[in-house]
Amino acid sequence: MSETNTRIDEIVKKNDVVLFMKGTPLFPQCGFSSRAVAILDHCGVAYESVDVLQDMEIRQGIKAYSDWPTIPQLYVKGEFLGGSDIMMEMFEAGELQTVMTEKGVAKAE
Repeated sequence: MSETNTRIDEIVKKNDVVLFMKGTPLFPQCGFSSRAVAILDHCGVAYESVDVLQDMEIRQGIKAYSDWPTIPQLYVKGEFLGGSDIMMEMFEAGELQTVMTEKGVAKAE
């Protein structure tokens, strides 16, 4: 496992919910990241974010780690769920909220 893969693995395993995104929750740098933040905020869960624009190794490494070509990427309890389109589909169907509840994700404070 590469050093970058190890860093990503630690981030994913250390946080119940982590969003690898472009920008920050307060200042998303693309529409897809903005949508992902809005969905998580609407779910009312606590989450960490990683700004891939600040670290090119993470930006490229996350794509290999998940075998998913685009950013943002959402992980819940170590499991890759998908990008903003999948998040939106799951949210609209009520599945995302169910996953968060079933996995015991903490509510945002």
